[in-house]
Amino acid sequence: MEGFRRKRLFFHEKRHSVWAKILFTVAISSCIILLTCHGLNRLMADSKEEEKRSLEEALQREIVQCYVLEGHYPDCLSYLEEQYGFSYDKEHFFVDYQLLGANIMPDVTVIERKN
Repeated sequence: MEGFRRKRLFFHEKRHSVWAKILFTVAISSCIILLTCHGLNRLMADSKEEEKRSLEEALQREIVQCYVLEGHYPDCLSYLEEQYGFSYDKEHFFVDYQLLGANIMPDVTVIERKN
């Protein structure tokens, strides 16, 4: 009997209620889900920002290419679309194209549309 007591001396059996275990599991699961959602939202925001930056750079390249090949800046954005095949997602971005003069680089602003 003494040997049995010695073995149990360092063994402490903790009894938690079933509700405490369920609550702990729900809390941990909720934290994991919230962190995952936050990470995905941040990833999507970064992706949209990169897409906008890429659109701005592509637009500037097309404008300069038109100037180099034709000797003048395009009159409007639709000219780039028709003559150079430039395209972008019009549902997600608004492009404001302002021609300032024949030999002055146009003012181009890309704005993300909120859906």
